[in-house]
Amino acid sequence: MVKRFWVTAALTVSASLAGALDVDGKEPETPVSWKKTVIEGKFRSEGVAIADVNKDGKTDVLIGDSWYEAPAWTKHDIRKPGDFGDGLRSYSECMTCWADDINGDGWPDQIVIGFPGKAAYWYENPKGKPGHWPQHEISPSACNETPLYTDLFKDGHRVLVMGSQPNGKENEGQMAWFTPGSDPNQPWEKHAISEPSRPGKEIPGTQRFAHGLGVGDLNGDGRQDVICTGGWWEQPESGRPASTAWVFHPAPLGDAVADMIAYDVNHDGKADVIASSAHRYGIWWFEQGEAKEGSPVFTKHDLFPELVSETHALIAVDINGDGLKDLITGKRFWSHGKSEPGSDKPAHLYWFEAKRGTDGLTTFTPREIDDQSGIGTQFVVADFNGDGLPDVVTANKKGVFLFEQARASK
Repeated sequence: MVKRFWVTAALTVSASLAGALDVDGKEPETPVSWKKTVIEGKFRSEGVAIADVNKDGKTDVLIGDSWYEAPAWTKHDIRKPGDFGDGLRSYSECMTCWADDINGDGWPDQIVIGFPGKAAYWYENPKGKPGHWPQHEISPSACNETPLYTDLFKDGHRVLVMGSQPNGKENEGQMAWFTPGSDPNQPWEKHAISEPSRPGKEIPGTQRFAHGLGVGDLNGDGRQDVICTGGWWEQPESGRPASTAWVFHPAPLGDAVADMIAYDVNHDGKADVIASSAHRYGIWWFEQGEAKEGSPVFTKHDLFPELVSETHALIAVDINGDGLKDLITGKRFWSHGKSEPGSDKPAHLYWFEAKRGTDGLTTFTPREIDDQSGIGTQFVVADFNGDGLPDVVTANKKGVFLFEQARASK
């Protein structure tokens, strides 16, 4: 059985948080290395999922339109595949996807969100039968470019967190979580996180092309909150059964960012927020300070202002097994063609090794995994091959890739 780490992104770094150098000016060595497999060198998707699709004991890769059967990576179509060229002037119809057994039949299905604002669907695994998978609508509107499928209530059951809008009313979005009802083939049940937007008061994070979304415990009460660039919604004590909108705490947490990670960077007992720029340069942390008028104040600090651009997805997970969560992100190549800063720079993929100093401050050292792949708008860090080490799977305009971690003994 595959052990998964669901968590389902010239060098200039800040003096306070750059990775430390050895006395000779070089980065300290790491026992972590990577084996790259090109599953397919064609633009198919910018979201990716993994699961044992055909129940043969091997982990497969899903990319919206299709799935690749391990170990030969034979492609099987889930729906009619699109042709998106090289991605310079086109987008796929899979920005994010996840695998889960939606209908409880023991076979992994696939959730897919395509272009922002369009419908979200799940595709029913046909249990080895030929042909396309049956399609079921989750919601007619899926907004925010970083929707999340995550264990919001820490009860072992993932839910879909995203904005949604009434048909034809893009200024009336609402942040919500979605889960299947008694009949998973019907549209999923929608549960309010925010109030609906209204004229003159749009709810942040709910617009069709909104950037920035995260789930994490910001106030230390043990419950997962929902974070956007305009602030955060505090999960109520009742959790899943709550029937009213969650309390919102305004806070300036960046501009157009991607995943927003709750992470105690300075080890002061308060969760900070780490985020990366979706379309420009920059990776930052927002330090949580003391409360003012009932809500904490956040102060922005640069981590890597010029290392890599278009970091449209970000994951925090312990890569090297030292007990600290590292960061994984990279370049979403040609996110908007050649119009974005650094668009033609190499498609780097990095992990950032976390180390905690004697003062409690966490530093991050960038470690290159690859320079000809990068990320899409969502990717996977999980133990793909069952050896106990986290691996990386990405799909983007360069193709579909697997990076298996190797660990040298010290």
